[in-house]
Amino acid sequence: MARRDDESFVKFVTERGTALLRTASLLCGARSDAEDILQTALEKAYRHWGKLDTESDPEPYVRRILVNLTVSRARRWRVLREVHMPSPPEVPSASETATVELRGVLIEELRRLGPRQRAVLVLRYWEDMSEADTAKMLGCSVGTVKSQAARGLARLRERMGPSAHPASSRG
Repeated sequence: MARRDDESFVKFVTERGTALLRTASLLCGARSDAEDILQTALEKAYRHWGKLDTESDPEPYVRRILVNLTVSRARRWRVLREVHMPSPPEVPSASETATVELRGVLIEELRRLGPRQRAVLVLRYWEDMSEADTAKMLGCSVGTVKSQAARGLARLRERMGPSAHPASSRG
């Protein structure tokens, strides 16, 4: 088993840092929190970098650290921060700004979910991971991923109203 070196770590962060920050932002809610979590995750990964096999992709390892840090942080804080936002539009609009606004509302509602449900939805739908890969990443069963995803999506639909599923409101 070959070992990774410092140069490979710098290359990894340069190539995948933006994608990891995007994932951390979706998991955490706020970009400043995401930057802190990502920094901590990269620090933890670096400490073990030399022990990782060069044949394996290190990204799943770092993503797992991100998810675990986010869930642990949420458990420690035990404080729900509710962010008030304007309600979604009553009538779906075809404008580009409505799509951007809807995405913003969706991300805000995603932030209101618990850390495990949020992690499942981010990994399954934003990162486009399979149920099996998501379960492996989170250290749980595929059934847990399915149930958490179903509950999380139902909660998002309930909170967002008709804007969560515009296809059903078309005539």
